[in-house]
Amino acid sequence: MLWPVLFALQVGCTSVAHAMQNYPAAWGHYDVCKFQIYTEEGLAWDYMACQPEGADMTKYLRVALDPPNITCGDPPETYCALENPYMCNNECDATTTELAHPPELMFDFEGRNPTTFWQSTSWKKYPKPLQVNITLSWNKTVELTDDIVLTFESGRPEQMVLEKSLDYGRTWTPYQFYATDCLDAFTMEPKTVGDLTQRTLLDIICTEDYSRGYVWKNDKTVRFEIKDRFALFAGPRLHNMASLYGQLDTTKNLRDFFTITDLRIKLLKAATGATMVDENNLSRYFYAISDIKVQGRCKCNLHANSCVFDKGKLGCECEHNTTGPDCSRCKKHYHGRAWSVGSYLPIPKGTANICIPNNHGPAHRANASSLGVANRNQARVCDNAMLRCQNGGTCHHHQRCHCSPSFTGVLCERARCQGPGGCDDQLSGQDSFHHPPIIRQLALTLVVLPLLLVSLC
Repeated sequence: MLWPVLFALQVGCTSVAHAMQNYPAAWGHYDVCKFQIYTEEGLAWDYMACQPEGADMTKYLRVALDPPNITCGDPPETYCALENPYMCNNECDATTTELAHPPELMFDFEGRNPTTFWQSTSWKKYPKPLQVNITLSWNKTVELTDDIVLTFESGRPEQMVLEKSLDYGRTWTPYQFYATDCLDAFTMEPKTVGDLTQRTLLDIICTEDYSRGYVWKNDKTVRFEIKDRFALFAGPRLHNMASLYGQLDTTKNLRDFFTITDLRIKLLKAATGATMVDENNLSRYFYAISDIKVQGRCKCNLHANSCVFDKGKLGCECEHNTTGPDCSRCKKHYHGRAWSVGSYLPIPKGTANICIPNNHGPAHRANASSLGVANRNQARVCDNAMLRCQNGGTCHHHQRCHCSPSFTGVLCERARCQGPGGCDDQLSGQDSFHHPPIIRQLALTLVVLPLLLVSLC
């Protein structure tokens, strides 16, 4: 008599494991688009706002330099150290791998010795300005999640502008100005990100913090501080992300501020280390960048939790019956209501705002009972083999059962219990319904036996 109990416990253990696989591991990160729940009508989907995790976006960009021939090495050239005009042992030759400094070396893995870096030609055409535009393009909208960091192998530029585009490079707006003297270079008062408040977070500032000093190890980075701006709403350690998400949800300009399709680094004046340029040794003046870091995520309008790089392009793997590179429209046959961006609110699950089928009657519910009807990655709800619709129901596109008027449930397994006789009259002669439905038994097992199952499993 013991084996039926053990068999039931084994089934229950398997059911618990399966249920845990479908349950979100963590709330508040918006990394789950949907999960299965049990309702009075049976197994159903609960939908949530979702977004991809942050990642190193430099793996997916294209880089362009203007002017195109600004990279050193053609013809070969020898450079001198900025701090020591007599130390001239830095050679650049585009025809030799060991001596070439092409643009892709700004994005390779650092940590090797010697450091790899891109390098420009020297300021040999002085007094004509030595200026370079470095454009980073993703051909996709990207939401920034961490600081943009440039690491210079040369001295940091004395004048520089970081710009952004939201329309694939057609128009540009400044993100931040950098200079040793902001008033002289850009007629702007010098400020730091610490001077910003919640009201002035979107202000474009000029900072002198990243232009002073030109050779020391700790003076080689230039930052655009994303996290310090996040902290104005989320607190110094970003513990209150709920506040930040709430602001991003309700303030479109704020969300757009951290969204880009392209970045442009405008190098306007190389480091000189002095007030005067040494015209007798112009090979001391050039730009060299060893690393660029851009952390972000694909913008999917809170309708996807993953993004793929296929055939040279980034694209969201859309959920919620949406489609497009940014999940910015409803799929075909799912225009029952207008497309809408997902919402971070209410926290922690947000609002999915899924697209619903065309011409669906008012009885259709677009949240739990919609059963993920358009998700191409989900298993069938019904078929004509193992998952038959019961009591005269018919399976529609393997996604839901059309039940006869007297029955309801995922597989039409439960009587509606209408009429003067109640369920007893409707279920007479149907022994299979004299016992609780399988789904109810499973739910009961999950609630009553968790400790026992943990000890046995």
